[in-house]
Amino acid sequence: MKLTAQVIALRQETHGLTTVERARHCCDLAKQMEKAGEYEQACEALREFWPERDGAPNLNDLDEPTRADVLLRVGALSGWLGSTDQAAGSQETAKNLITRSIDLFQHLGLSERVAEARGDLALCYWREGSYDEARATLTEALDSLGEKESELRALLLIRAGIIEERTQQLHEAMRLYNQAAPLLDQSEDHALKGQFHNEYGLVFRRLAAPENREDYLDRALMEYTAASFHFELAGNTRYLARVENNLGFLFFTIKKYDEAHKHLDRARRFFFALSDMSMIAQVDDTRARTLLAEGHVAEAQRVARNAVRTLEKGDEQAVLAEALTTHGVALARLGDYPAARRLLQRAIEVAETTGDLEGAGRAKLSIIEELSGQTPAAQLLSIYQSAIELLKQSQDPTTGKRLISCAQKVIEAWKGGGIEDHVGGQEAKGLSWASFRREVTKAEKALIARALREAEGSVTKASYLLGFKHHQSLISIINIRHPDLKKSRSRIRKRRRHLFSEPRRTKRTADKKSLAEILVVHVEENEAVMRLIQATLRNKDMHVDSCVGAARALKILKTGARYDTLIVDNDLPASTGLELVLRIREIPHRRDLPIIMLSGIDCEKEAWRAGVNDFLRKPEDINKIASTVNRLLEDRKERKR
Repeated sequence: MKLTAQVIALRQETHGLTTVERARHCCDLAKQMEKAGEYEQACEALREFWPERDGAPNLNDLDEPTRADVLLRVGALSGWLGSTDQAAGSQETAKNLITRSIDLFQHLGLSERVAEARGDLALCYWREGSYDEARATLTEALDSLGEKESELRALLLIRAGIIEERTQQLHEAMRLYNQAAPLLDQSEDHALKGQFHNEYGLVFRRLAAPENREDYLDRALMEYTAASFHFELAGNTRYLARVENNLGFLFFTIKKYDEAHKHLDRARRFFFALSDMSMIAQVDDTRARTLLAEGHVAEAQRVARNAVRTLEKGDEQAVLAEALTTHGVALARLGDYPAARRLLQRAIEVAETTGDLEGAGRAKLSIIEELSGQTPAAQLLSIYQSAIELLKQSQDPTTGKRLISCAQKVIEAWKGGGIEDHVGGQEAKGLSWASFRREVTKAEKALIARALREAEGSVTKASYLLGFKHHQSLISIINIRHPDLKKSRSRIRKRRRHLFSEPRRTKRTADKKSLAEILVVHVEENEAVMRLIQATLRNKDMHVDSCVGAARALKILKTGARYDTLIVDNDLPASTGLELVLRIREIPHRRDLPIIMLSGIDCEKEAWRAGVNDFLRKPEDINKIASTVNRLLEDRKERKR
């Protein structure tokens, strides 16, 4: 409604202005709306200069800088609309328009505008799955900015991180996001901050899932919560829905399927209301993977088929390749092997054509995992070797683990019958069991050797890079299949005590242990923040009682029950956190209770006057909660001595 009012206001404000002045006003408002995810409203703002979506922009009576502005805005918007509508050829149209704007900006010597336009051009390549072109375009844009710190540089770094994350270069993505983080400290752009936290969380999620790393998992949840917070402030429902889809994927990877479905339901409702066909299909792909993991194969196949049908209409080829792979896996598990093979082969071709080598490699691994019983061993070996070549640069731990697992499947497939059962003619003459096994183990050895090099000889770190949950699994493979790699391991340090020594007796009783636990009351309206605080503090052996409103918290704290700390938000239903703090300070036995205000509203001075012991900002200070609780309790202990 606010954006609709802005469009009406724009028409009133631009009445009587020159054509150039009107164009500049229209471009500024369209950019705001685009940032808020309101693409239809952005089109409305540009209607005078882009009357037909399928037509060229009207550049008559505009000077060169303004023509470049209009071309950039229409080009960027064409890319977004082409994605949401799944319109074929839309990304090529968008690239042409943006390239024309770059030429004009370069002619005018406006280097920052050139960098901005290249950032939007890179998004078009990203949507197509042309990751190498996107990476090169963003590198050029960043280089042209030099070392100048700005929100534009932060935006380009975030987009560069997206490319590295999509191509499984997770450590490079992390490096880019860490460069962007300090540039956002003083920013008031909530849409940009939300995008940063969402993408940062995605990297932590990818690194967390294979090892079930709770610290990374907590950090991913924290980043997603921060992203939701900023997108709410920015009024960007579209990106709020993206966060919900990412949360759904996270819970799928850690096997919390009910939670996954809840978030996917929310995401799909949001995207359906926005008519965003691309993201509906991507949510459906995540849903299909979740259903496959639950064993609901028939339903997964139906959902995956719908995702493929939608994505086939547009230009997002890398996303289509992923959906084709999911659909192929579902058909294989239903026993429709010919159809499964056709889809997986098509996924490989689509990914390779667009330049998504990782996607092609993953589809090849799916053939080995799902169709090894229906594929000749010699062909499996060829598929495996090409998968290794395609995935050799991957930093995704899941991929490493799949490669090791597929090596064993290839060997087992050969063992299932003699050479004549697998290959015939000229292939059989040049391929023996010994040479076959040699080829597979050679590829496996190269993979493990690379992981050991990157881990500087640490088997524990190498096993993580390869996606093993326990490093003993990798040690066994090295000892049995690749003993010559033992010299690549770092020296084993002698343990200071036995792993399985008798536990030391403790004088602490069970009752005393429970008394030592820190008890926290948390008052918060936002369910996502509430869950995150619970998870964060429980990992630090703290017990959390959560309350939605002030009345419930006041009732609890008026009792004689032991509580050590209160954490409260200021934005509460039917009251404020400040009012709650004042009332609690009137309760005689709670006057020295440590109180932390965690708020996204700038009310720090008022909070101190009300009587809080510390003030933290939401969401950026959520990771400081546990340490702040411990510090305040230590301070209280010192005062009582």
